[in-house]
Amino acid sequence: MAKLIDTTADQMGLLAEDKDIDIMRQTTSPVLLVQGDRARLKQVIVNLLDNSIKYTPPGGHITIHVSSTLNGQARFEISDTGIGIPKEALGHVFDRFYRVDKARSRDVGGAGLGLAIVKSIVNAHSGKTGVESVYGEGSSFWIELPAAELNVVH
Repeated sequence: MAKLIDTTADQMGLLAEDKDIDIMRQTTSPVLLVQGDRARLKQVIVNLLDNSIKYTPPGGHITIHVSSTLNGQARFEISDTGIGIPKEALGHVFDRFYRVDKARSRDVGGAGLGLAIVKSIVNAHSGKTGVESVYGEGSSFWIELPAAELNVVH
């Protein structure tokens, strides 16, 4: 996961540079291997980074934190200093076609499917998604995926 995230963040970095947004990466524990569809997992990372870039004002920051959980999951979290999400909308952000601010739809583009796709792909990989946000301060989207079971031959 760490390598896929690094490669994807480098590719998405050009969009962030255009808005003068810094993307920082942190790894705090050995990251586990996950088994899954590389293209679909990359789509998850792209969708989350794209949202962070869209909703973070120039001069803001995005942090990608990669780690392993105590219960054997690979976890990555994308946090930004963007506009945040109102508390009453948090339970709906992964719904298809849901837009937090319908008035901004033209400004930032998209059809409101990005986070629904994220959730669908993560669910197909037996993972979990979540979000925490403070309106006006930023958001943190996290993904947990089961570690791959490696067959060790003795």
